Amino acid sequence: MAAGRVRAGQGRRGWVRRIVVGLVVLAALPFVLTFLYILPFVHPVSTLMLKDLATLQGYDRQWVSLEEVAPPLLHSIVMSEDGQFCSHYGVDLRELSAVLTDAMEGELTRGASTITMQTVKNLFLWHRPLGSVRKVIELPLAVYFDLVVPKHRIMEIYINIAELGPNIYGAEAAAQHHFGKSAKNLSRREAALLTAALPNPILRNPAKPSASMRRIANIIERRARNAGDYVRCLQ
Repeated sequence: MAAGRVRAGQGRRGWVRRIVVGLVVLAALPFVLTFLYILPFVHPVSTLMLKDLATLQGYDRQWVSLEEVAPPLLHSIVMSEDGQFCSHYGVDLRELSAVLTDAMEGELTRGASTITMQTVKNLFLWHRPLGSVRKVIELPLAVYFDLVVPKHRIMEIYINIAELGPNIYGAEAAAQHHFGKSAKNLSRREAALLTAALPNPILRNPAKPSASMRRIANIIERRARNAGDYVRCLQ
């Protein structure tokens, strides 16, 4: 009987060790993959794309280089999603501080996610529930990712994994699906409409925009025309 208890104890310790090792490997995976994703011939997929594969839905994504995307789309994304993309280090500390101040004062908070933060979330993390837990992991990952990966490459990955419709990912697939043309041929208006869909691509259709979506696109288009130095790291 004593021998049985010993074997049972050893079995439990073995399982604990396996779980700990598994968690360590899982935690280290983003840091290892980050170096792999620097390579231009590597085409990363997002966790949402993996979910689509796992649920047998499939997805549409056609990888393109940054040079194959119309500049107005890149300018629209930066000016709408992360105006300080070229100057911050993965996290916009000024914007994050403002959001935290609003939260502590009981105000409604706005999003403070940078393009880098959205990229690491899409590549390595989950999308709800437990969003606050994810944010704690997302922040240091974004700083690390920005330190290792050039800005040009971060944007290239982002515009190829961003969700832009049901089971549609990346600028090229979205441009083909919504406007019947390549991403490099998008007009300023089409680029603004695609960008306006980013916060909720399941409900917002760039090809059939609502009045509210058209108003948002007007603002994005106007800002994109004045991008200037805000997009210097992409030129």
